[in-house]
Amino acid sequence: MFTGIIETLGTITSIVKEMDNVHYTISSDISSALKIDQSVAHNGVCLTVVASDGDTHTVTAIEETLNKTNLGELQVGSMVNLERCMQMNGRLDGHIVQGHVDQTAICIKKAELEGSWEYRFKYAADGGNVTVEKGSICINGISLTVVNSAADEFSVFIIPYTHEHTNLKTVGEGSTVNLEFDIIGKYVARLLNK
Repeated sequence: MFTGIIETLGTITSIVKEMDNVHYTISSDISSALKIDQSVAHNGVCLTVVASDGDTHTVTAIEETLNKTNLGELQVGSMVNLERCMQMNGRLDGHIVQGHVDQTAICIKKAELEGSWEYRFKYAADGGNVTVEKGSICINGISLTVVNSAADEFSVFIIPYTHEHTNLKTVGEGSTVNLEFDIIGKYVARLLNK
């Protein structure tokens, strides 16, 4: 389980395709502290560390993960948001995040405001996922608050700290992001649809 509070940015240093799998090697300030078998969220996707060497670690994404997330678009040099799993004695500063991406969305608006940024995202509504105004959403692993919720799109506002310390600074109109909808909202929506 994660909180959606990004610990650090990592940089992709190597991408190796093996059959339907892709192995990503990432350099970051937390890589040296990671252990094999540890779960780490990469752009909100929970992946298992399969190798660790100094200031780099390697994770593997299977075809299902590549099809449902933006990981397949990563290139050497791409920045990824990293978060280690939550410790049970720690604070839940964001919201409950599982690291299971529900679907992707496209950025349809990025506007710099006076001291903040507005991002608007559009997603396929046929998956049954919903956003709620002032509710939580996880974008590329970042816990954010929904603004201006509609059936298939929503906005978020970003403070300068989040803009500087996550890969949202690289997201522009047309960029694909990973979405994990609020777990409570998902269960309520599913119950109401039955």
